[in-house]
Amino acid sequence: MDRTLPSPLEPSSDSRGEGEIPRRRWTIAWLLGLGVLVNYFDRVNLSVSQDALHTTFGISTVTFGYLLSAYSWTYALLQMPSGLLLDRFGVRLVGRVSTIIWSIASFAAAISTGVGAFFASRLLLGIGEAPTFPANAKAVGYWFPREERSLATAIFDAAAKFASAIGVPLIGLLLLDFGWRWSFAGTGFISLLYFALFYAFYRNPSEDHSLSPRERAFIARGGAQPEDRVKSMQGAPLGYLLVQREVCGLALGFASYNYSFYLLLTWLPSYLSAAHHVDLLHSVVYTSAPWLFATFTDLLAGGWLVDALIQRGWNATRVRQVVLIGGTGLGIGILGAAHAHSTAAALFWISLSLGGLSAAAPVGWSIPSLIAPRESVGTVGGIINFCNHLSAISAPIATGYIVAATHSFAGAFVAAAVFLIIGIAGYVFLLGNMQPIPEPS
Repeated sequence: MDRTLPSPLEPSSDSRGEGEIPRRRWTIAWLLGLGVLVNYFDRVNLSVSQDALHTTFGISTVTFGYLLSAYSWTYALLQMPSGLLLDRFGVRLVGRVSTIIWSIASFAAAISTGVGAFFASRLLLGIGEAPTFPANAKAVGYWFPREERSLATAIFDAAAKFASAIGVPLIGLLLLDFGWRWSFAGTGFISLLYFALFYAFYRNPSEDHSLSPRERAFIARGGAQPEDRVKSMQGAPLGYLLVQREVCGLALGFASYNYSFYLLLTWLPSYLSAAHHVDLLHSVVYTSAPWLFATFTDLLAGGWLVDALIQRGWNATRVRQVVLIGGTGLGIGILGAAHAHSTAAALFWISLSLGGLSAAAPVGWSIPSLIAPRESVGTVGGIINFCNHLSAISAPIATGYIVAATHSFAGAFVAAAVFLIIGIAGYVFLLGNMQPIPEPS
C-alpha cells in the first residue's frame, strides 16, 4: 500500500477519490497566525525600550521588571472569564472586541506622560489580548480534523516566535531612528489593520459561505469539534474542569514552558547587553537568531512532523507525548546560558532551549481541543493560559530581583530549569495519555 501522503501545507486529497480538498481552513489558520504576530509585536515592544524609558521616566531595573509583567496581570486575570465568554458568544464577536481594545492600548502607551499612565496602558493591553490563544484553540477545534490540528496550531504558535525574531530588530531600529513613542504608535496602526482583516474574513465553519460542502464534510469526518449552539449556552462548568487531572497536568507543564519563554522574551536583549556587553543595535539583531530557530522547530517538529507521523499511522498519543515531553526537556538547555562565556555560546544554548520548547508548544495548544468536553475548549484554554500567565507575571519580576541582587542572570536561568523539570513531571504523571474528559452529567 502506498503510504505517501501530501504535506499538510498542500491541499489534501479526499480519501474517497473525489480529488483535492479545498483549503479554506488553512486561510483561517494563517489569519489566526497573523493575529498572534501582531500580539507579540505589542509584547516585545517594551523589551527593547528599557534604556529609552529610563531616559524618559528614570525607571530602575526592578521597576522595569514590573512594567514587563504588568501586561500579564490583566491577561492572566481574564483568562478564565475569556474562555467562558468565548464558549458563550463565540470567536468572531469576542475576537473583534478584543482587537479594538489592544489597538487602543498601543496608542495609549505612545502618548503616556508618566510611569503610571504607561503602566495603565500595559494593563489595558492585557485585557485586549487575553482571549487570543483560547480563541485560536477553539477556532482550530472547529476548523480542523484531528490529524491536521498540530500544524494548524503551530502556524499561530510559531507566529509568537517569528514576531520576536523580526519584531525585536525592526522595533529596535524604529526606536533608534524615531523614538520609543513611534514604535508603540506603529504597533497600534498594525493592530487596526488586523482588526479590519479579522472583521472581514473570520467566520465559524457553519457561517462561512466560502467553505465548500466537500471541505466542510472533510473537516467533520476528521473529528472536528461540532458547533453546538444549545450546548454553547452552558458548556462544562468551570469547577468541573478545574479538578480534571489532565487539565491540571497540562496547566502545570505549560506554566513551566511559559516561565522560560517570558524570561527570554522580556530580558534577552538586556541579558546580552549586561552579560556580554553587546550594544542595543547588535543585541536586537542577535536576539532574532534564537527566535528564528524557534519558529523553524515550532512549524517543522511541533506542527508538520507530528501531523505527518499521525497521518502515516503512528500512534497519535505517543507521537504527541514524545514531542511534548522531549521538547520541554530540551528547554532545560537554558542552564548552558547560565555559564556561557561568549555571545556565541549563549545564543547556542538559548536557541537549543527555545527550539525544544517551541516544538512542544503547538502540541500543548492542540490538546484542549482534543480533551475538552463539547463547547468547552475556550474554557479549558482559558484555564491553561491563566496558569501560563501566572508564570509570565513571575518571570520578569523574579528575574529583575535576581539580577539586581546577584548582578548576574545565572540564578534566573537555574530557576527556569528547575521549573521545567516540575512541568515535565506534570505532563508524565497528570496529563498522561491525554484522555478526553467525559461530558459532565
